[in-house]
Amino acid sequence: MGNIPPSANRRSRTRRGLAAVSATAMGAGMIALASPASAAAGCEVDYQVNSWGSGFTANVTVTNLGDPINGWTLEWDFPGNQQVTSMWSASYTQSGASVTAEDASYNAAINTGGSISFGFNANGSGDAPDSFTLNGVVCDGETGEEPEEPEEPEEPEEPEEPGNPGNPGERVDNPYVGADVYVNPVWSEKAAAEPGGDAVADQPTGVWLDRIGAIEGNDSPTTGNMGLRDHLDEALEQQSGDTPMVVQLVIYNLPGRDCAALASNGELGPDEIDRYKNEYIDPIAEILSDPAYADLRIVTTVEIDSLPNLVTNVGNRPTATPQCNEMLANGNYVNGVGYALATLGDIPNVYNYVDAGHHGWIGWPDNFGASADIFYQAANASGATPDDVHGFIANTANYSALKEDHFSISDSVNGQMARQSRWIDWNNYVDELSFAQALRQELISTGFDPGIGMLIDTSRNGWGGPDRPTGPGPRTDINAFIDGGRYDRRIHLGNWCNQAGAGLGERPTAAPEPGIDAYVWMKPPGESDGASEYIPNPEGKGFDRMCDPTYQGNARNNYNPSGALPDAPISGHWFSAQFQQLLANAYPPVE
Repeated sequence: MGNIPPSANRRSRTRRGLAAVSATAMGAGMIALASPASAAAGCEVDYQVNSWGSGFTANVTVTNLGDPINGWTLEWDFPGNQQVTSMWSASYTQSGASVTAEDASYNAAINTGGSISFGFNANGSGDAPDSFTLNGVVCDGETGEEPEEPEEPEEPEEPEEPGNPGNPGERVDNPYVGADVYVNPVWSEKAAAEPGGDAVADQPTGVWLDRIGAIEGNDSPTTGNMGLRDHLDEALEQQSGDTPMVVQLVIYNLPGRDCAALASNGELGPDEIDRYKNEYIDPIAEILSDPAYADLRIVTTVEIDSLPNLVTNVGNRPTATPQCNEMLANGNYVNGVGYALATLGDIPNVYNYVDAGHHGWIGWPDNFGASADIFYQAANASGATPDDVHGFIANTANYSALKEDHFSISDSVNGQMARQSRWIDWNNYVDELSFAQALRQELISTGFDPGIGMLIDTSRNGWGGPDRPTGPGPRTDINAFIDGGRYDRRIHLGNWCNQAGAGLGERPTAAPEPGIDAYVWMKPPGESDGASEYIPNPEGKGFDRMCDPTYQGNARNNYNPSGALPDAPISGHWFSAQFQQLLANAYPPVE
């Protein structure tokens, strides 16, 4: 599954040159010290510390400024009696003040200009080491090569006027900027029929192609009798003058779909990769290639809840399932996503965004880099290349708060770090915005284009209403501080089905933050995540106990109650009680 050259007619994404999202300074800053071992060697180390006096957490980012390497060892000497107690995303040995950290195999390769990150906890003061060496080369921020003559600066391009659709077939930097976004009339009609729902019924939502039959229209709860062509024709009707129109599609029908959650199982068996290619992806591509739709900007969210499962729910982990181990072994998630990216990426007006889970799924150190690696593997599978990926989407159909204002990962109370709290549980992130921006940087360091952008699904993560905290929790202990101040009121970060207390989040918005292409409502609010009890159905969807409000949990939510609403229909079907709750608890409030 190595790199395969793009086909002759593939259009590479526009390179954007977005400014890099800088790390939050928690202690010592960038360290760049000493010498070139050879003309092609060089490195730089960013060492960030959160110290609480008797101990500290360090996050280390190593950037390779020389030739690509495969296998790394980073060495340093502490300036005092600091002692490492645990390390993630690397292994270590320590002798006196000298520490040696080695790659964790999945992050062994560092391309030229690429970076890897790892972290550790230690006893003692947070004073920074004086120098670092990478594979024997002292990291001074230089390559040791003779400086090249600077190139003549290119003439800056004229900025595109907002609303200018550009040349047909030529991708733009951010498809959402200066564009309108398609309002699905099937969802809009249901929302408007709810008391107060007309206030949000004009919001754009994703069109879910969750079965082969949905392509032509099959009275699906998500698309009604409208097939893909019907939606694209309607989008052309909604288009106003020269203002571009974005249509959001969810590509969601992998073989053995959703191997860790029965509520959203699909129609294709684990080995039906040929049906996925020939009967699902190819017909979608044929329709999207129709010249009649060439001026639409087609945003595809590619296969939610798939690739992260191959990291977190496999092997001997307590969270593993036989189904996920099967999909890892047969390769059909990786190859299916690769085929979708390659085939849809050949269409000049399609913008592929790969699903990237959420911070409460892959925000832990042992999941973060490994997930980026599996995304990169899929982007090089079945004829795809990373140029077929315009970006990634976080929090699809999930509830993680966009931004927690009352605490941060660097907070501590009475010597206890925020990461030690029950809620954060050693995660490196506390909300979706910080996670999405950091993941973007990790993906770039893995090999994706520096111009990739992120989407964040904010359809159900507002957490407003009377229970929304107005300030931090009490500083009696770290759990009281975090629990009292967090917006996300779920019982556990691993809870995902029809969550009680949730509200509509930020309305769909283009380019709201650096590196973020848009906030979107990819999951249509009011569509169920899964049935509260088993309901026979012809859609291949099973019953997952995480949708049962009486369920007391499993390893994936640390054996906590599910927090699910009662009386829910099967996934994708309209759930009026959920919609009413989302409306009542919206933040920002619905006016």
